[in-house]
Amino acid sequence: MLRRTQDADVEAVERGLLSTLLVVSACSGGGDKKAADPNAKVTLSYGVWDANQKPVMESLAAEFTKTHPNITVEVQLTPWADYWTKLKAAATGGAAPDVFWMNGPNFQLYASNKVIGPMPGEADLSVYPKPLTDLYTFEGKPYGLPKDMDTVAVWYNKTLFDAKKLPYPKDDWTWADFQDAAAKLSDPAKGIYGTAAQLGSFQEYQYDTIAQAGGYVISPDGKKSGYSDPKTIAGLKFWTDLIEKKSSPDLKAMTDTTPIQLFEAGKIAMYWGGSWNVSEFSANSYTKGKVDVAPLPRDELQATVIHGVANVVSTKTAHPDQAWEFVRYLGSKDAAEILGQKGPIPAYNGTQTAWVKAHPELKLQTFMDAVNYAVPFPVSKNTAAWNEAELTYLTKAWTGEVPTDRAATDLAQAMDAMLAKE
Repeated sequence: MLRRTQDADVEAVERGLLSTLLVVSACSGGGDKKAADPNAKVTLSYGVWDANQKPVMESLAAEFTKTHPNITVEVQLTPWADYWTKLKAAATGGAAPDVFWMNGPNFQLYASNKVIGPMPGEADLSVYPKPLTDLYTFEGKPYGLPKDMDTVAVWYNKTLFDAKKLPYPKDDWTWADFQDAAAKLSDPAKGIYGTAAQLGSFQEYQYDTIAQAGGYVISPDGKKSGYSDPKTIAGLKFWTDLIEKKSSPDLKAMTDTTPIQLFEAGKIAMYWGGSWNVSEFSANSYTKGKVDVAPLPRDELQATVIHGVANVVSTKTAHPDQAWEFVRYLGSKDAAEILGQKGPIPAYNGTQTAWVKAHPELKLQTFMDAVNYAVPFPVSKNTAAWNEAELTYLTKAWTGEVPTDRAATDLAQAMDAMLAKE
């Protein structure tokens, strides 16, 4: 989800992390080199960042121990706001958890600096969506197994649609359909807008429309920015045009009150959000019973960004065999079925039925259907550096300080310079 992929301040990697991890990699070993006693009692540490998922992770750890009685797993929760800072400090001291959660924006940095290691032996990656396995592959080797996945769709307020006597979004709607609905649903005098053109939540907004327009954020080889491409610029203008036409609040208003807060207050009719919003909107006193979900509108292409967490192993673990055995279990069909009943969408193909059925009042199959046209989350070795540049340059377009095409072209130049240094 967005909060585990790319927050506006990109807490995941601080500016000094790359050099710090280079020092770590220089002293990294491959775990305990001594022959392991297969009968020895072992306790593994497992680092996670989501309090809502801690109970199901503990359930999975207990299930694993039932078939591996010599291995106990302790789930260690560090909230997202502190997760990457604490992990950096732990990795620097050689004390990272044996197994821990990894996200796409940080993966290549940790893999290239040998903080995490590639999977030993063979793994059947065909049981997961290919964009996810590609996301966690470095130099041709998988470095972990996907745990869950998320896609993006349009959450819409049925009450606001009904008030305007507008039909609900159709599965095959287009950008023009969305823009038309956003205009008709907007009443700025009453503080109500058709949508919210948020900046900073790239997975839910800009990356999706860039892909739909046929553009790209970063080239497949990770060496060139796509922000100067006319199609990429069109994907950005989709949002800045909505602000200009007052179908969305301006950037200051969305900074003062976040779009999700506006949506939950009945001030936004259509919210681009992820599958992770299900529990939030199902429990919120306003949105419960008032909202549903539709596919993202299409332009040249139908597209959504897919992301998901992977379980990885520290190169400094003293118990690499047991750690990888646990990762393989977490990536199994049995574990996925448990996860689907109590947590996010499991990544293992064919195990998502329980997640969809958990809320029959919502068209959650929309998120599953999106996997068929999903595109990978754009990353490079040091994603955070140009994530910061995205905000710096695109903010000027969102505020109207400079035209969108100029902001994008300037961003492309800055991003190319950063990529050349990776």
